[in-house]
Amino acid sequence: MGRNHEGMFFCFCVDHVREYNATYNYFDGMSDEDVAKYQREAIVGHRPTWAMGVNRAAKGHREEGTAPGGFKDSFNMFGGRSADPEVEKPRRSYAATRALKTMGLDETADPDTIRAKYKELVKRMHPDANGGDRSSEERLREIIRAYKELKTAGLA
Repeated sequence: MGRNHEGMFFCFCVDHVREYNATYNYFDGMSDEDVAKYQREAIVGHRPTWAMGVNRAAKGHREEGTAPGGFKDSFNMFGGRSADPEVEKPRRSYAATRALKTMGLDETADPDTIRAKYKELVKRMHPDANGGDRSSEERLREIIRAYKELKTAGLA
């Protein structure tokens, strides 16, 4: 039906549709300024735009739990915060994690704890401390390898 009647249609036969379309002008009755404005708005799909730095949502007026771009970041993937800020686990390689398990420590162990646990295990597993019993010798080798791995990783 024309401008300001989008989505409404005339019921014409094919011949009358051709005749109507040949004479139809969407911009009929609009000034040159209105036509120019329509063309400028068509570039962005007739959606509102802002100059850089003018959009209020991008200026730090974010609500809690939104990412720097202003969108809702439910899983904190972009916010740089862990879900529980009090429990921040250090990142360890697979070999370092395995070495910590071998020594009976968890991933949050610090260098002092690692060294203390190593001393304790070596004293307990060493054959001299067990009256010459060599049954724990293989376990002692595992502990020494684990400690060397942790030293190489810079954790001990």
